[in-house]
Amino acid sequence: MAIKLNQGLITAWFFLTGVVLALGIGIFASFAKNRSVSPTLLAILVILGLISGYFVSEKDSKIFLMASVSLVLASFAGIRGLILSADILGLDLRGFITTMLGSLLFFFIPSTIFVALKTVFSIANN
Repeated sequence: MAIKLNQGLITAWFFLTGVVLALGIGIFASFAKNRSVSPTLLAILVILGLISGYFVSEKDSKIFLMASVSLVLASFAGIRGLILSADILGLDLRGFITTMLGSLLFFFIPSTIFVALKTVFSIANN
């Protein structure tokens, strides 16, 4: 019963931690020479995404899915647009933006898939 009362708080902390970690990884990786991210850090992002998706309540799942799918599509489109040499004001921001958006994708895609599967199973049970 205590988990139900704190479920929103747990979800909020996992999302805040995941987003801050994803943005931090993206920022620090963009300044590295080869712009690579440790697989361990990416695995942590995926695990945080799965855990945060687990704690999304059934009543919030529709709103969460709309927001997260929008974010995933916008991040993917941003990466694709920058790879196609859409430089801003002649500055080379490709590496910086693609590593940030890519690390956000590693966090949001697992949580989106988890909530979508939970929603499908709840619809199938009704």
